[in-house]
Amino acid sequence: MAQRTERADAVRNREAVLAAADALFAASSSPQNVSMDDIAAAAGVGKGTLFRRFGDRAGLIGAVIASRLEPLRQAVQEAQDTAAPSPRQRVLDLLDASLRFKIENRNLMTAAEEAGLGSPYQAEHYGWWHEILRSALEQVPGVRAPDFTAHALLAAIRADLVVYLVDDRKMTAEDLRSALAAHVGDVLAKEA
Repeated sequence: MAQRTERADAVRNREAVLAAADALFAASSSPQNVSMDDIAAAAGVGKGTLFRRFGDRAGLIGAVIASRLEPLRQAVQEAQDTAAPSPRQRVLDLLDASLRFKIENRNLMTAAEEAGLGSPYQAEHYGWWHEILRSALEQVPGVRAPDFTAHALLAAIRADLVVYLVDDRKMTAEDLRSALAAHVGDVLAKEA
């Protein structure tokens, strides 16, 4: 069955909604304070367009996250094609990229969890991160349980933990990245 081509105005509306939602979420200290009415008005579309296109608030937040993740996915894929200095460094680079994304998008990632996107472990982006990290861990000598180790390492950078450490505990991004690097070093040293 041939895939239907999306109408040009539908593509423009989708891009306008995603851009408006992204800008409003980024400008707000709490994306929960941004209403669907605010997003529709900023995008120049009717509120019904948002609901037809994205289903609900959770669907819209998920689409914004996916659009923000796409450039990072491409960069990670390109980095995978070039050899990292070592498998351990590749694992650290992957986790560091994910952590930087979560620091920069912590309010949006938290809003996704609060908007009812379900278990973070069932999110499409989590599955992608887990798979790529598990594959990298399989290349690290001595890692006996790459699947579990990938889950455990990703748990160390959950959005709610990042928000707590950065916003409540006032940990700088650099300190958090250094702490993660030390933790990864400890975990991989114990695995060896």
